[in-house]
Amino acid sequence: MCKDLNKLTSAIKLWSTDRNLHTQDHKMQTLKFGEEAGELFKAVVKNDRDELIDAVGDTYVTLVILCQQLGVELSDCVNAAYGEIKDRKGKLVGGTFIKEESG
Repeated sequence: MCKDLNKLTSAIKLWSTDRNLHTQDHKMQTLKFGEEAGELFKAVVKNDRDELIDAVGDTYVTLVILCQQLGVELSDCVNAAYGEIKDRKGKLVGGTFIKEESG
């Protein structure tokens, strides 16, 4: 099994293209992402590791296809998000990171 995330992402895009998913309505793909995210929430609540692994993988696949449909690279989205948080300061409150307010 391929473990390199870039290769897996390329394989997902090819799989999506082979099935003509890449040209479909992105709103429907967004709903599919929500469905998979719901399964992730349920796996966390149930503390079900196998379901968690499946749900995280499924949400990743739906995001790759959604980005493909929208003409953006998932890696660009993640890079932008990391650019926003990399220097962020804050503190943990009840297990949640609370960012410092700037200025």
